[in-house]
Amino acid sequence: MPHPPRTVAGAEVTPLCDAVGPLGHAIRRPMAETFPGAALAEEPWILHFHCYLIRDPAGRVTLVDTGIGATDSPASSWAPVPGALEDELAAAGVTPDDVDVVILTHLHSDHAGGAVADGGPRFGNARYVLQRADLDAVRGEVLDRVVTPIKDRLQVVEGDQEVAPGVRVHLTAGHTPGHQIVRVGELAITGDLVLHPVQLTDPAIPYVYDDDQDRAAATRAEVLAGLRAERAILATAHFPEPFLPL
Repeated sequence: MPHPPRTVAGAEVTPLCDAVGPLGHAIRRPMAETFPGAALAEEPWILHFHCYLIRDPAGRVTLVDTGIGATDSPASSWAPVPGALEDELAAAGVTPDDVDVVILTHLHSDHAGGAVADGGPRFGNARYVLQRADLDAVRGEVLDRVVTPIKDRLQVVEGDQEVAPGVRVHLTAGHTPGHQIVRVGELAITGDLVLHPVQLTDPAIPYVYDDDQDRAAATRAEVLAGLRAERAILATAHFPEPFLPL
């Protein structure tokens, strides 16, 4: 069953747990390498793969991220496929065809792998919102198997923009060139802006798979400072508990 929803700015936001598990052997590294300088104990890092469902007062449905996908998805080499997103949506009373907007925080396979099914868009009535910088940078399997099948449904944005009533995206480059977070009232759905709780204490701690570690750290520090000043609520992608008041 999904985690309990939270109501913000009149919208209902439901966390959907697509999967739980460690990084697979294809990309797993010691914690000292994964978060350099963090002095984390060497123990398994268990990730929770959260997507978020937003239902506004008019009944419009927005999905933030699409999870790891099926057993043959681009995430299958390292993530605990298949994801459970459709079961989580069903438990929340939503079918894929009910989704009006899909926001991809970035094009890593654990956030975008579930965007397609059977070679086409998994959410057949939705437009897919993506930052121009990520679209320009994507290559390889994610381009061929995720972006190309949804290209006719893409809404490409640059920077900050309202993409549905009360739902805004904000460019937060660093983890990827076009990484974006999503704001709904006081809630910030943060994608991979923050990967591990240690980065809340010290935003300068890098993550080995940040595309640009220096830029990611600077972006993380700036965005977290602003969110703390607002006393915002984080909705994280990989923490055990999805909601975290600042």
